[in-house]
Amino acid sequence: DPILDLFGIRPDYDLDLMRPDQPLLELTLAILGGLDPVVREVDPDWILVQGDTTTVMAASLLAYYQRVRVGHVEAGLRTGDKWQPFPEEVNRRIAGAVADLHFAPTNLARENLMREGVPEKHIIVTGNTVIDALQMVAARPYDLSDWPLAGLPPDRRVILVTAHRRESFGEPLLGILRALEQIAHAYPDDVCIVYPVHLNPNVQGPAMERLGNIENIRLIEPLDYLPMVHLMKRSTLILTDSGGLQEEGPALGVPVLVMREKTERPEAIQAGTARLVGTNTDRIVSETRQLLDDPSAHAAMAHAVNPFGDGKAAPRIVEALLAYAG
Repeated sequence: DPILDLFGIRPDYDLDLMRPDQPLLELTLAILGGLDPVVREVDPDWILVQGDTTTVMAASLLAYYQRVRVGHVEAGLRTGDKWQPFPEEVNRRIAGAVADLHFAPTNLARENLMREGVPEKHIIVTGNTVIDALQMVAARPYDLSDWPLAGLPPDRRVILVTAHRRESFGEPLLGILRALEQIAHAYPDDVCIVYPVHLNPNVQGPAMERLGNIENIRLIEPLDYLPMVHLMKRSTLILTDSGGLQEEGPALGVPVLVMREKTERPEAIQAGTARLVGTNTDRIVSETRQLLDDPSAHAAMAHAVNPFGDGKAAPRIVEALLAYAG
């Protein structure tokens, strides 16, 4: 696994559960069935879960069934709408319901948890571990002339695009693709749009059909973390429906336009490092053009203070666990 290799992690157990086009129910059952014997064998004092994936939800539930304490890393993110994003909003609520310690990335996440009745003494504001990882990787050398990023024109501004969420499938994704098409045609000699396209056919098919023949749009396969971080550093602007890029872009001083209707990271909007633009074609084009055409607007976002931490979340989590054990 490239991400494990990058950080020098060798797992003691690899459940190897992911399959193409896997239904959520099938994945949930596979995680519960695969983790159960491992947890029984290891008999841990704590299970740490990170984020809001289906793995997080299922592992939290299994820990509860086996009466193992749960620490939820990146706790307290909320949109207030169980369908936005799907299924992550409910996944993290379930993890939060059974967690014994909540490692919140920001004060706003802490406030969300307290409104839900979590005792203040069970919440520790740590910053987000994604910034820890980002700083480690951003400091490593990487040659952008290597495949698959070879040939990026050095004299063009790069717009990095990611769009893959389930709730974007269908018309919302088409709105995004129409916007990219218009932006590419408006800046044919100045801008290069780089779009690592998710392998899901609901994304790949429409993206290839709509954008595949446009000269200044590069549709590439999904990137490993190291080249992705360095592509972010090279970018003028990020257009995304991703959660993590809303945190990583600001940490690198790159403005982010969030192509979703709601975000669980409003801190970025409040800080001015990101804007929520939805999936409406005209809005995406308008906001992008402003940042490309107005240097002061771009600078205001690029130089705003990143609200997601200082890269020291992991030591704070370790310290809290040791204190709790003591």
